[in-house]
Order: sequence, then structure tokens, then C-alpha cells
Amino acid sequence: MGASSLHSSSSGASFFDALGLAACDRVLSVISTVPDFEPQLDFLSPILTTAVVAEVLADAPAPRLAFRFFSWASRQRHLRSWASYNGCISILRSPGGFDSAWCALNELKQQGVSVSPAAFTALISAYSASGQVEKAVEAFERMPEFSSRPNTFAYNTMLQIFVEKGVIVLALAVYNQMIKSDCRPNRSTYVILMSGLCKAGKTEDARLLFDEMLHQGITPNTAVYTVFLSSLCKANRHDEASALLESMKQKNCKPDLVTYHALLNGFCNSGKISEAFEHLRRFKEDGFVLGLSGYSCLIDGLFKAGRFEEACHHYKEMLENDVVPDVKLYTIMIRGYAINGKVEESFSFLSEMTGRGLVPDTSCYNTLIKGLCDIGRLNRARSLVLEISQNDRFVNSVTYTIMICGLCKEGLIDEAHKIFDEMESHGCIPTVMTFNSLINGLCKARKLEEARILFYKMEMGRNPSLYLRLSQGANKIHNKSDLRQAVEDMCQSGHVLKAYKLLRSIIDCGVVPDIVTYNTLVDGLCKAGNLDGAIKLFKEAHLKGLSPDPVTYGTLIDGLLKVHKEDEAFALLQHMSPSGCAPSRSVYSTLMRTLCRKKRVSQAVTLWLNYLSQSLKLPEDADKIATVRKLFLEGNLEEAIRGLVELDQNHGVLGPFPYTIWLIGFCQVRKIDEAFLIFQILMQAKIHPTPPSCALLINYLCRSWKLESALDVMYYTLDKGFIFDRQVGNRLLKKLCQQNKKDAALDLAERMHLSGYDMDAYLRVTTKFLLYYWPGER
Repeated sequence: MGASSLHSSSSGASFFDALGLAACDRVLSVISTVPDFEPQLDFLSPILTTAVVAEVLADAPAPRLAFRFFSWASRQRHLRSWASYNGCISILRSPGGFDSAWCALNELKQQGVSVSPAAFTALISAYSASGQVEKAVEAFERMPEFSSRPNTFAYNTMLQIFVEKGVIVLALAVYNQMIKSDCRPNRSTYVILMSGLCKAGKTEDARLLFDEMLHQGITPNTAVYTVFLSSLCKANRHDEASALLESMKQKNCKPDLVTYHALLNGFCNSGKISEAFEHLRRFKEDGFVLGLSGYSCLIDGLFKAGRFEEACHHYKEMLENDVVPDVKLYTIMIRGYAINGKVEESFSFLSEMTGRGLVPDTSCYNTLIKGLCDIGRLNRARSLVLEISQNDRFVNSVTYTIMICGLCKEGLIDEAHKIFDEMESHGCIPTVMTFNSLINGLCKARKLEEARILFYKMEMGRNPSLYLRLSQGANKIHNKSDLRQAVEDMCQSGHVLKAYKLLRSIIDCGVVPDIVTYNTLVDGLCKAGNLDGAIKLFKEAHLKGLSPDPVTYGTLIDGLLKVHKEDEAFALLQHMSPSGCAPSRSVYSTLMRTLCRKKRVSQAVTLWLNYLSQSLKLPEDADKIATVRKLFLEGNLEEAIRGLVELDQNHGVLGPFPYTIWLIGFCQVRKIDEAFLIFQILMQAKIHPTPPSCALLINYLCRSWKLESALDVMYYTLDKGFIFDRQVGNRLLKKLCQQNKKDAALDLAERMHLSGYDMDAYLRVTTKFLLYYWPGER
């Protein structure tokens, strides 16, 4: 029985004419007096209606008879309705209902009567609604035993249960069984699975499922488009999401509020605020009215983008438009104020919220506690934790994780560990983030052995025997791929319940280390000089099916470079892309700095050009990079750098990286003119060189007696408010005096004083003498 097959019917007190009442009485008489009543009901079928079926279910003398009658009625297309389906579920959930259902099923089995899929689906739904999910799975697994073949509605019901219980692997395995059994999925099937995949972060799998749905000839509706659009946003594929929205409109599928909010939320969460507002303008043209959800995601996005004033403006605008904030929006406001250093002011929203009659939830309190921990106000944070309990709220794992982070940040590792150990006794199970926070604190405190013990405790979970069975048993499960195959095999053999129990036992067992856990330990081992241990852990993550991310590779590469293993570091770089992990800018930054320290500046530039070739895919970009490469090889550094700056401008990326790395590199190989040329190009492009690069450039310009250029750089730093250590300013002032440019030296000293330098403390004795007492030429 599919959802589309259920007819609308009024529930409760239905009005019957005499014919309807007579039909109801005849059916009740038959099911009460005739043991095998199905053949007699077949004769009555033409005069029955959905209202009669609902009334018979309500008046049936026993749950066993009601369930058996429902099984018969659901086979008659004209008698199916949501009222009878929901009525059956209510009967099953009443005392003795489940036992009665199995009695009826066994009767039908003995009499050779097949059971309708709708009857089993109602049984499955009733078990699920009663919190007995294992019984629901068992009922589904036993359907063939009663000559009942699962239909699309039955499969969809099970898929929904598996998605809600977080076992998407099993949902996909059952979906595969659905396809193999020639049961055609419908639109609801794909909505359920795509939603589950999106929640599990498997956006690429959701996209493949969307394509498969189209291949099956199923036209997406608004719900399908919204789920897929949301998954594209989560994968940062915003252009595709925008194009999908337009395609949706062209196909006369009207977006709803959920669709618009999904796209707005996607852009805001990725920091693309300007694009979000541009889309909002277009949405309003379509008649979209910004409500509470829309304001919430925009304000949150503005705060995250550092646009504090704009976020506050939109909050005021929202109030003026009579949109009433809820607890979620107040939490966003509190977080926004806290991340902008206004923790004390954020408490005013707590008062405003309670003044409106709203009760702060644990998430709201957690936001305040985090704000206090971030500024080191641990005593007040502890008080707020107590306040949660006093307001009939419960401290959760997030609360503990925030406190552990705050304590570790202040070096209070023992107290953090104590709180961690107390969590479970208060009904809170440590999450991956909880473990990661404490492991990170232990690593930073150089307590690597304790961090390792915690890591192994995390792996073993709360059920060591299960861990040993999975990792050491006859059928070892090392990684997600092995687990997925094991679940597929169980479903293929008809052991869906066994697969469900395995997956739930893994989930209930606790948490498993994620790539962040491995990254934290790898970083700790690298900083402790234990590169062998770090590499071993890196390989272990691979074996367990975890994909190292740019942070993992970057940490290892940095560690290898610090112990002068450049060849191994570059080998690891070459390994990244084939492993599906594109090297980040920070990885290239680390490698280029090392090359420059080794006086291999040309290789550093070439390395960056290689990165650009891999990351920029447009044809015009490839042509530009090829031109720059040719200019650099020909020795035309100026045009090469200008070409790269232009390329950055075209992509909206304006910053001193990687130019200041090369500037420092050229200084170190004594190519001062090239270094100063980069400085000038950056200035012309309104790109601000970093303080360290300016300090080094001034020093090398002084050594080369290029004092006019050194003055240019120094005056730039004064305009920017940079304050250098004594070596930089004293060297330049002394060189100016020694080159008989005392007026220039005195002017510079005055400018430095006006810019915040304490010249009396800053100037060395010899510099003071040259400036104020030495009679050199002026």
C-alpha cells in the first residue's frame, strides 16, 4: 500500500446513513462469528466504504480480529485510507495489541492466507512509535514467513526508521535489496534517503541518488529539490545550488519557504553574505517574505562574517517588522556578541528573552558558558553550569566539552580530566569533540602518554568485547568499507535485524576517533620530535578508512621539514592529490618558506605556479599562468609578479601571500633589488606587506646602503602603526647619520615618536650619540 493509495477519510465520529450502519453491523457479525471470515468479506466488499472500515476497526470486539480485518481491507484498493491505517496502529499500541497481532498472523499462516504488506507496515509503524525499533525490524524481516512481500510503502517505512536511528548504511543496504527484489522506489524513497545522506554529510552520495531518481523517470517535487539543494550548499557547491533553483522554477516546480531558507542558509554558512543578499532580493521578487527563519540565518551569517553592525541592524529591523524572536535567534545574538568580545553585553539578551516569557534552553546557556570560557572567566562559567540545573534544564555533552576546552586553555588539565571522568555519572556520554578537546589539551601540556591512553579508551568505547570482536575476530571489520560490506551481506541473507543490532551496538558503544583526533595526536607527536610515531599514526588512520585531510598532511610535512627531511616532505606533497586530498595554501606556504630558507627562491616560485595550475581550471587562467611561468624563466620578475597579482585580483583574492615569502627569500639570497621590487608592486596594488617582511627588507636595504628605499619602507610601517624591535629602527637611524643624512634621521626619529615609539627607551646609546651629539654634516 503506497501513500498515494490511501484515500482521505474523516476520522472519529463519521456520519452513517442506514446503509452504512447496516454494512458495519454485517461486517462485525461476520468477523465475530466466522473463523475464516475473509471469503465472506469478499462478497461484502462492493458495499463497503473507507468510513465503514474505520468504524469496524473502532468497534471490533478484539484487537486480533481488528488486525486481521485490516489485513483483508488493505488488500481492497477502494477501502484503503489513512484513517483505517492510523486506527490500526492505535489498536496495536493498546495493551495486548502486539501479541494479538502475532496471534492473527499465525492464524492466517496456518490457513494459508497471505498477509497484506499494509498490515505488516502498520505493525512496523506501531512498534517504531512505541520505541521498540528492534521489534519493528524483526517484523519486517519476518514478512516472507507469512507470504507477505514488502511493497514500496513498507520499504519506505523501514528506510525512514533507519534514517531516524542514524544507520544510513543499513538504509542503503535495504534500498539495494528493494531494487533487487523488483520493488520500484517512488519519490518518497529518494526524499528519505537523500535526507539521511545529507545529515550524514554524504553529499556526493545524495547527488548520485538524485541522478538515479531521474534515470528511473521520477520527476522531482519541491521536497526532493529542497533536499538536493541543501546537500549542494553543504558541499559548498553554491553555483550548482543556484542553478538547480532556477531549473526547478523552469520546470514549474514552485519553491517553498523551506527551499528559500535552505539556499539562504547555505550561502550564509559559507560566508557568502553578499551573494545571500542578492538571492534574497530575487526571492522577494518571487513573493518571498523574510520571516523569523530567514532573519535568523542572515543575522548568524553576518556575525560569522565579522559584520557586527549589519547583524545588529537587521535584528532591529526584524523587531520593527513585528517579527518576534525565539530562543534560537536569541542564542544567535548571544553568540554574535560573544565572538565580537562583548560577552557582558550578551547577557542583556538573556534578560530580554526571559522578559518575553521565553525559557533559555541548554544550547543558549552553553553559548554563554563558551563566551565566558573564551575570555577566561571560568568561575562565572562554573556558576552558569549550576544555574542550568536550577532552571530545570540539563547539562549535556556540549556543556562539558566547552568547560573542558576552557580549562585546558587555562592550563587546568587535571580539573578538565576530572570533569571528563565525571561526565557519564551525570548521564552525559563524551562525544568525539569531548575526547578531541581533552586529547588536544593533554598534547599541548606535553602529556602525550595520557593523550595516547585516552585515544585507546576512545577506540575501545564502552564495550571492549565488541571492539575486540570487530577488530580481532574471524570476520574483522577494520573500516567503514568493511562495515558497509558486512551489512550488505547480512541484508542479502535476510538478516536485517542482525545488521541493525550490529550498527546500533557500534553507535551505543561510544565514539570512534575521527580525523581531528588523529590530527591532534600527530601534531603532538611532531612537536615532541617523535616523527616515527606520527607517521605510524598517519598510516593507522588510512587503514581504518579515515581520509587524512590537509591538516594531517600539513602537520606531517611541517614536522618533516623541521627535522630537515625535505625529500620526504615533498614526497608526501606528491602523495596528497592522488589520495583525493588537494594540498592547501598553508601546506604550500610551509614548503615555500623552507625552500626560501634553503636559498632556493626560484623553486619556491615554481612550486606556487604548480599549485595555481592544479587549483585554477579556467582556460584563461591556464594561459595566464603559462605566461607568468615564461616571464619568470626569462628573468622578467616584475612582469611575472604583476601577472600573478592581476590573477589574484581576477579571483577576488588580495593579500600579501605568497609575495612576502618570496620577498623574504630574495633578501636571504642577497637579491635586495628584487625584494624591493616586490614591495613596490604590492604597494601599487594596495596590498599590505606583513610586518616581518618589512623589518627584514629594511635591514637588508640598510646593509646594502640603499637608505632611500629603506626610508620608504620604514615610513610605510609608521603609517600602518607597526612597532619594530630596537634593531630595525636603530640600524636605519645610524646608517642615515653615518651617510651624512642627519636631517633625514632626525625627521624619522620625530615621526617614530609621533607614531608611538618611546624613543628614550628605544634608542641605543650609540644611536643617541650620532643623532644628538655627533657633529656630522647635516
